[in-house]
Parts: sequence; structure tokens; C-alpha cells
Amino acid sequence: MKISIKEVYGDWDLGYALDKHVLSSTYIGDNQYGHPEFNTTRSEVGESLYQLKYRGDWNRIEPLAEELARSIYSKFKNVGLLIPMPASNMRAKQPVTELTRELGKIVGRPVFDDILVKKADGPQLKDVKTKDEKLEVLKDCFIINDKIEGIGPWNALLIDDLFDTGASLEMACAALRKYSKIKNVYVATLTWK
Repeated sequence: MKISIKEVYGDWDLGYALDKHVLSSTYIGDNQYGHPEFNTTRSEVGESLYQLKYRGDWNRIEPLAEELARSIYSKFKNVGLLIPMPASNMRAKQPVTELTRELGKIVGRPVFDDILVKKADGPQLKDVKTKDEKLEVLKDCFIINDKIEGIGPWNALLIDDLFDTGASLEMACAALRKYSKIKNVYVATLTWK
């Protein structure tokens, strides 16, 4: 898989994304319902993510997890556990959770998909434009469930699909930093905007 790794910055100890999501997007007109349409070219990782999330192509999970393991995972020191970013949209099967589980199998680390929880009435961010506005909307949006046995602390790798402003990841990291069983918080995303 062709990638272009980028370090992403925020309120975490270290973070990386595999590649840019969209390489180019050109407006081509409105469809019959008056909605704008675009001719979009995505990176290989971006296209795989798109096919996974919006076309239900679950065969994309394993190659994406393998690329995360090969290209990013070794950049983090002493990862003790993996945590998927909680989903904004409820689906029967969550892409980021499945990706994190597959990565956990590859690297031999436990996955805790119920430690970090987004409140049920959590906000949608698609209409919120600035990072500061997103941070305000997301304040107190994440809850920690004490599900780790033992006292820790462990280094956690938080997995997400797309890095935009980093607001959601920052609020998730803020919640994780309050959990006494977590030491360092690392971030890995498939793409950046």
C-alpha cells in the first residue's frame, strides 16, 4: 500500500496518520436532487477507508490493520493496550472498532473497546467549523469505564479513522489522562484531512 506518513499534533504523547485522505476533489455540478457532486481522487488508504465505511467492504480491514502495524505501530514505545475511538454514528458493525481488533491480533495487544465511551446524546461535528468550537461542543462528551484489571499504568494507543482538527481526539485523550490505569496516550489514524 502506498503511504505518506505524517506526524499529527495534539494533546497526546505522539501521533501519526498513514496518508492524506483526499488528493483532489472537483465540483462537477448538482445531481437530480440538487445536491452537489464531486469528482474525488483519494489516496490508496483514503479509498480503502471510504470503501470500508461507506460501501461496507469489510475486506479492507485486514490490509489497513497490517499497514498500521507495519508503518506506524513501531513508532510507539511499550504500547500496553489498544483503544478504538468511539463512533459518532451507530452502525451494526463499527469500522474503527473492527480495525482496532484486527490490529490487536497482529501486534499481540489487548483491545479495550468499552473503556472510552461517547455519551449517547453526543454531538455531531459536521456543521461545526473551527477547532475551538469543536472543543467546546465536545467538552465532557467522553466517559471512562474502569474495565482494566490490575493497577497499571499502561501506555494506550488510540485508533481513529480520520484526523481533521484533532478536537475529538484531544477530548478523548483528556478523558483517558484522567484514568489512573493509563500512562502515555498515543494516537494512530488512517488518514488526515
